[in-house]
Amino acid sequence: MTTSSTSSTRPFTVADFDFALPEHLIAQHPAAERSASRLLDGRGETPVDRVFRDLPDLLNAGDLLVFNDTQVVKARLFGEKTSGGKLELLIERVLLPHEALDGSDQEVVGHLRVSKKPQPGGLLHMAGGLQGGGFDAVFLGRWPDEQGQLFRLRLQGPAGETPYDLMARHGHVPLPPYITHSDDAEDERRYQTVFARVPGAVAAPTAALHFDESVLAALDARGVQRANVTLHVGAGTFAPMKTERIEEHVMHHERYAIPPETVQAIAACRARGGRVVAVGTTTVRTLESWARSGELQGDTDIFITPGFAYKVVDVLITNFHLPKSTLMMLVSAFAGHDHVMALYRHAVTHRYRFFSYGDAMLLARSTQIQ
Repeated sequence: MTTSSTSSTRPFTVADFDFALPEHLIAQHPAAERSASRLLDGRGETPVDRVFRDLPDLLNAGDLLVFNDTQVVKARLFGEKTSGGKLELLIERVLLPHEALDGSDQEVVGHLRVSKKPQPGGLLHMAGGLQGGGFDAVFLGRWPDEQGQLFRLRLQGPAGETPYDLMARHGHVPLPPYITHSDDAEDERRYQTVFARVPGAVAAPTAALHFDESVLAALDARGVQRANVTLHVGAGTFAPMKTERIEEHVMHHERYAIPPETVQAIAACRARGGRVVAVGTTTVRTLESWARSGELQGDTDIFITPGFAYKVVDVLITNFHLPKSTLMMLVSAFAGHDHVMALYRHAVTHRYRFFSYGDAMLLARSTQIQ
């Protein structure tokens, strides 16, 4: 399912979503405490500098916070071809049995970094490489077709072990490309939300990383309700725009699911006059995909750009995003392009920390069509 802006009265190009970001503002490590990160309150015309643990005081009793409960898996694996050539595999998703060529639950698709692609049927020695100690994978070709950007593999581990078991034992935390250190124990703990429940993401829903038990308890005491959706964040979330014409961009696909209880919670929130507060852009993409398709689960390649008519989300909690990215377009569509760009200039001037391990921003939905 693809949805993008068609009603915008102002023509935008990718360059309109660019901004100058000093490299030292890209956070390489999380804040010492999750809720000690900064929060830029951008709901009004004048930005207000806060701390994330202030969030409960900024919401109302009866509001509904919607979280993405996906769990980041250790999807980055290293290995060798039979010839000895080194390779790196980033598993994007574990295929469901009806998606697999052999009907099993052992097939995966992902990004393969290797000097020369193997032939279909070729054997890859993962984790332990040719020295052993890992597992093998059979290369099956491109996915979803011969022109696909991803590759299909069948994992061959010990009997009874799923691909998730193999990743947990042999894999590495798939840190974003702008984080320069190798993953360590801190990343295993902190590049994961405190309520992660459904394994399948290769990138964290980063706006939710700021929540800890003390903030959740304060929200409960405030009377703010909670609900969950699941969207397994893919590596495509970091993919750069390759064209200056927004409408020519091909959006990546991600798998999502919305429990019936969440649909009921949204209806109850509306009935009592509360606001739906999306925690992160992945939650936005899930809710707005459902609003347009009526499907509670499936794949989405929704592309939200200025002019998009939001149907579900009233308030957004989000981190700061990459220049010229699809997520910059999403937040600009939500809160207004000029307003968002002004907030980013404020954040740079006041030395906010950017991207996955960085600080957060609170936005209200603009009522103006741009």
